[in-house]
Amino acid sequence: MNVVPSPQIPRYGSGALADLSPSLLAALGVPGGDNILDLPEFPRACVLLIDGLGWELLRAHPEQAPYLSSLPGRSITAGFPATTATSLASLGTGLSPAMHGLLGYQILNPETGRLLNCLRWNDEVDPLTFQPAPTVYGRAAAAGVSVGYVASGQYKNSGLSRAVHRGATYLPADSLGQLVARAEEALREGDRAYVTVYHADLDSTGHLYGAGSPAWRHQLRFVDTLAERLAEVLPPDTALYVTADHGMVNPTDKVDVDQVGELREGVRLLGGEPRARHVYAEPGSAADVLSAWRELLGDRAWVASRDEAVAAGWFGPVAPRLLPRIGDVLAVPHGDLAIVATRGEPLESALVGMHGSMVPAEQLVPLLSRPV
Repeated sequence: MNVVPSPQIPRYGSGALADLSPSLLAALGVPGGDNILDLPEFPRACVLLIDGLGWELLRAHPEQAPYLSSLPGRSITAGFPATTATSLASLGTGLSPAMHGLLGYQILNPETGRLLNCLRWNDEVDPLTFQPAPTVYGRAAAAGVSVGYVASGQYKNSGLSRAVHRGATYLPADSLGQLVARAEEALREGDRAYVTVYHADLDSTGHLYGAGSPAWRHQLRFVDTLAERLAEVLPPDTALYVTADHGMVNPTDKVDVDQVGELREGVRLLGGEPRARHVYAEPGSAADVLSAWRELLGDRAWVASRDEAVAAGWFGPVAPRLLPRIGDVLAVPHGDLAIVATRGEPLESALVGMHGSMVPAEQLVPLLSRPV
């Protein structure tokens, strides 16, 4: 039997992505900010968030990222699951996943009894009701800081943006040049400024072609140029921080839930994604589902009940009202495995690069800085 590794439990409250925003607010002089990461004080801050740039991937490809590799920094943990919607919510609210409630790619909405895709959203769910916590952008703006969020225009009015980016002026930018220009302009507003720049193409390239593939490595070089150019045009009193929402792996071994009857027995809904599954059981079936998933996945995944995962700190501090959004069973591959559903999720099941787990390759993200 293979030795089962210990999960990389996110370092909530001491070194997680959710700690970056409160630290930035404190450094900017916003009341109530908690400088957990001990950032220096400054009047302007720019956060460049590169979707999919894991710490281990960056360290493995310095030749494609000479500028990023030259910056001082360290790794922090993304949070669980290590996925975009959860991480953007953690960065946007400064809260752990089970406090802001965007607990994965697809999660149960107890109000409707159906899954909510937290990236694609749908019209039946009000983002401000589903995620009512104040955002760090709103807090900064209320304190007189000029706040901007620079990203592709396609995300401007999405449910996710309204849930976690409200309070910032959304500045659409659909090319690398636009990202730099809009960030430069926004950072020169007012006496204090807080601007986030989000770029998604490295992640999408990894999903389609694999992390570390030739296409991914070329895309990393463009990202490195973006970071360098952004640093060159920032006002001189601006601190630049570069981070990410998750890393990525390329699993080749797949268990198809739609082809294994035992994994469907007693299951009401299959949420999450292939590297971090929320399994919602039929009433009274949670114990049987837990037993079946543990037996069939064996030592290839961490399989836990909701109570076990919460007690182990996977989600950080938990708001009791959000507990029903967590699967009755959590199944998290830690080796070369993806838990797919080829009929229910044909697009997600066909991806090459995936993420979500608590292995270092997915969980650790960079926190690089160009100090003032």
